[in-house]
Amino acid sequence: MLNLQLATKYSKAMFLLAQEEGKLVEYGAELKALDEAMDATPELKAFLESPMIPRQAKQEAVQKIFGGELSPMVMNFLRLLLDKQRGALLGEIVRQYENFSNEAQGILVADVTTARELSDSLGDRLKAKLGELTGKTIKLRKHLDEKLLGGAVVRMGDRLIDGSLISRMKALEAQLLAD
Repeated sequence: MLNLQLATKYSKAMFLLAQEEGKLVEYGAELKALDEAMDATPELKAFLESPMIPRQAKQEAVQKIFGGELSPMVMNFLRLLLDKQRGALLGEIVRQYENFSNEAQGILVADVTTARELSDSLGDRLKAKLGELTGKTIKLRKHLDEKLLGGAVVRMGDRLIDGSLISRMKALEAQLLAD
């Protein structure tokens, strides 16, 4: 719980700085790339999160690895996290930053689960329809689940739209058993 609160504070601070500088998207992309690099290199992640490694060694390592890749603001943010022993919070900070950024830009993330890969044209039509429904710009996150048989399940925040074939079959079964 404390880690979630800390991640919220750090992500909100980074979000406000990015918003002030007009670089919400740029800093968000850098933070996401940094998080992905950490996840792709478990040894680096373990090194940076270890309380046994001196802070100076961590600072030198991130300078060598990310020095020319990250903007000064994101690099300073990473250094701050390492100085405060908060490197393990990076993933949650990035997720919360993305939520703050999406909200500020009027973007709503829709998790779409289908039985088969969603084509680009169908995805575009779905984004347009969901945009009309919500009045926001829609960003799709696609998931596969063969158990659905067909159709789609869309989750946007606390809203759920279940248009899957399996749910329709279960509703039909319930109706037939009730009669």
